[in-house]
Amino acid sequence: MNEIIHIESVEKIHEMMGFPKPKHPLVTVIFMKDCPTYMDFEGVRFTSELFMVSLKDGVEGSIQYGRNSYDFSDGTMVFMKPHQVIYGTTENICADSKGWMLLFHPDLIRRSELGKSIGQYSFFDYEVNEALHLSEEEQLMVSDLVRKIVLEYQQNIDKHSQKLIVSNIELILNYSTRYYDRQFYVRTNLNQDHVGQFETLLREYFNSGKPSEMGVPSVKYCGEQLHMSPNYLSDLLKKETGKSAKDHIHNFVVNRAKTNLLGTTDSISEIAYDLGFEYPQHFSKLFKAKTGMSPAQYRTQN
Repeated sequence: MNEIIHIESVEKIHEMMGFPKPKHPLVTVIFMKDCPTYMDFEGVRFTSELFMVSLKDGVEGSIQYGRNSYDFSDGTMVFMKPHQVIYGTTENICADSKGWMLLFHPDLIRRSELGKSIGQYSFFDYEVNEALHLSEEEQLMVSDLVRKIVLEYQQNIDKHSQKLIVSNIELILNYSTRYYDRQFYVRTNLNQDHVGQFETLLREYFNSGKPSEMGVPSVKYCGEQLHMSPNYLSDLLKKETGKSAKDHIHNFVVNRAKTNLLGTTDSISEIAYDLGFEYPQHFSKLFKAKTGMSPAQYRTQN
């Protein structure tokens, strides 16, 4: 995998796909039925300056970024943000494919409210195997919004065009948030298994002596151990328990600290180091934020 293709603009993706110049310089929708029926990008890596929201339907193939490869099925939505590395594969596209790719440059949304809030859509940081799976009704909903974007940039662009296009993109992302919530909900038994695995991971980590060597476990570390992206793990826990992964880690640390403060004569600095803190004052700050008192106060009052 030596070849790297950098896609810096909407015009570049059109050129690469053999399409005419785009109607709008900052946004485009590529319908899969208009693509060549066979595309071979095996061994090619792509990076992009664009956001991409894609509905996979009527396409045989797989997609890979991050650590994982995923054989997508019809009705699968995938989200990518600028500067992610995508590994190309071979794709066979059905003539009646209903799939599409919505691509837009950050400049399109930079001065809008969406430009300020785009980072809140955490699914742009999910691994590809954590894709969104839509029902037929949900596919129709988001595809209708995509068609409105196309209609908007195909007609004469005026002062309202960009606002309307951005509004429809924001609607797609908001509906996707709703559908991900539904996906978390219907998979609640599996999610509870993941919650149990996460709690077991924390117990084993702190019982192993790793904190003094490796520090307090990060959400990234926990996600890697559970084969999830950090954002997906945190969102899953938030939906299932009401607390993010970071909250869970901090609560575990504080509860372990309470036990050590009352069950040992170790100094507060020793307890902090054993729990993975390089600086005891960082431990004391977290403990006070969670309990309302310093470690020393907790020890003397209990």
